[in-house]
Amino acid sequence: MSVLVASDLDRTLIYSAAALGLDMPDDEAPRLLCVEVYDRRPLSYMTEQAATLLAEVARTSLFVPATTRTREQYRRVRLPGPPPRFAVCANGGHLLVDGESDPEWHKAVRASLEERCAPLDEIRARIQRTADPAWLRKERVAEDLFAYLVVERDLLPPDYVRDLTEWAEPREWTVSLQGRKVYAVPKPLTKSAAVAEIARRTGASEILAAGDSLLDADLLYAADHGWRPAHGELATQGWLAPHVTAVPEQGVAAGEAIAAAIAEHASTARARARSEAAIRVVSRSRH
Repeated sequence: MSVLVASDLDRTLIYSAAALGLDMPDDEAPRLLCVEVYDRRPLSYMTEQAATLLAEVARTSLFVPATTRTREQYRRVRLPGPPPRFAVCANGGHLLVDGESDPEWHKAVRASLEERCAPLDEIRARIQRTADPAWLRKERVAEDLFAYLVVERDLLPPDYVRDLTEWAEPREWTVSLQGRKVYAVPKPLTKSAAVAEIARRTGASEILAAGDSLLDADLLYAADHGWRPAHGELATQGWLAPHVTAVPEQGVAAGEAIAAAIAEHASTARARARSEAAIRVVSRSRH
């Protein structure tokens, strides 16, 4: 397949109940499909129309979920369409092939982090010294690769993320605020690197991408075309690139708009590829 579609999941394609953003009368709200259950409770959703569009994309293109979620968290999600052959978890720390982590990829990632970045223990020690129990709810480590905090967003001091970012920058770590989570992630740990490896293995000629957070910026920038919603960290910062489209919708409606845009662009790319292949066949036959 010549078109590779790599997309973030949370707050890009799928949405928790708190993130749906259904700012409309109840009788006008879209029908929703639950795509994640956790502890016997529905957790994440997309619109039924978005599900239909995504299923078509997954059947006709190489669809690659690219998420900061751990492998365990990712496996809770049941996306429409055929199971993805490839997936990116832990922000690029794990490249899944038919559901299993590629050991050589993970080994190479570990080596890069050890060579370039301050150790995770140093980052956690700083977080534990500076986080205030008044707004900190949980501190977690993901796949022994990066750390994140679950916070009370309304109580989080406005300068906390800025101060942590300035401290982490020379240590080759990135800090990102997404909803109620503050992430501290090593700079070499990127979705774009893992997606580039998938493109190399599959021979994909075009990469489409979608995401909403600072941790998606590298993926969007490296793609041939990308989309971001009108909510999230990138929207707040006004982040754009010449080949990245900011859809005007927010919440779960943005997920549907992004799925529609990807489906249309992928269909056009496939038609163009078929036309170019036909031209090459005719050209060869004439010679």
